Amino acid sequence: MTLDELPRSGRAMVTGLDAKGAARRRLMDLGVLPGVEVTAEGTSPLGDPTAYRVRDTVIALRRVQARGIHVVLWGDR
Repeated sequence: MTLDELPRSGRAMVTGLDAKGAARRRLMDLGVLPGVEVTAEGTSPLGDPTAYRVRDTVIALRRVQARGIHVVLWGDR
């Protein structure tokens, strides 16, 4: 599954990134790395972007960015 499919308050673990180049580097700089826990915190009123908690930081990602992040639900590891 990809991060954009994670329900609100859902917890997941990052398993991989599809992004390339500068986009991949940005995600990694934000702490989105394989093995890291991510929680969906909430969405904007129009549904895009969505806020995600990564470690102790909340980041906002657009749906197209979240589609490039592969995750498994926390209980499915």
